[in-house]
Amino acid sequence: MNLLPIKQALLASYQQHGGINHLDGVNLPAQDSVQRLASDYMHLMFPGFFEASALTKNDVPDHVDRLLSGLHQQLTTEIAKCLGFAREPDPAGRARALAADALGRLPALRQIIQTDVNAAYRGDPAARSIEEIILAYPCVLSISLQRFANVLYRLGVPLLPRMLTEFGHERTGTDIHPGATIGTDFFIDHGTGVVIGETARIGNFVKLYQGVTLGAKSFETDPAGNPVKGIKRHPDIGDHVTIYAHATILGGDTQIGARCVIGSNVWIMRSVPADSVAYFKGDQLVIRDRREPSGNDLLGDAGSWEI
Repeated sequence: MNLLPIKQALLASYQQHGGINHLDGVNLPAQDSVQRLASDYMHLMFPGFFEASALTKNDVPDHVDRLLSGLHQQLTTEIAKCLGFAREPDPAGRARALAADALGRLPALRQIIQTDVNAAYRGDPAARSIEEIILAYPCVLSISLQRFANVLYRLGVPLLPRMLTEFGHERTGTDIHPGATIGTDFFIDHGTGVVIGETARIGNFVKLYQGVTLGAKSFETDPAGNPVKGIKRHPDIGDHVTIYAHATILGGDTQIGARCVIGSNVWIMRSVPADSVAYFKGDQLVIRDRREPSGNDLLGDAGSWEI
């Protein structure tokens, strides 16, 4: 096959369509490098779970030293690339400081991540052990990576936080923006199709099922018609809320109060008071106090459902 015409056409395309080229620019983070960073981070968070051979307590200091040193080098390198892209005056020096700051938060992150693992074990009667949760539940990877990415996001690192969460998205089908604020004891059951937007705020002891969207109503635009960045677009979810499969909750001014139960397939664009249950009865959205008897509603007792 003569590849020369294809080569020439591609070279011409690079000249004509400059908006999707990155030639003669700064070096960008490589996906392979970010994936190795994500893998080493997970090994550091859960020692003894992902190694090819058993890890003893005596092995742990050397194991942590090796992983932490490698993670520090990788993180510094990738952050420096990101800061170079953002035209930081001293990307290397700033990257060293940011990497040290982020790594210093790992012990506190492990404490929070443990609450997520425990929430998954408590929240799923099919789970037989904590080991099963860590090894087999997609929420452990997606939530753990998001929590680390959120640290980098809050530190102002461009590109890398989103690349980390997109690695989790690729592996699990769960799309959590690194900017989302998430409390303790967070559990996503099944995981596939969940979308959590950048400005969403999620309280403690929240449980989501597959296909849940915490999204935006619409985009505000500037006079030129471009989306306005940095405004609150996604909902707030209170403590002890359960949101069932394929529910869609939209809007930056939408608040779901504490201890609410949101039923499957509902579409909500306004706030729901605390201690409410929301569900469809026929084609009508019903929002009622979950502490009151349900009467003839098809729902029955809203206290606990299982999928």
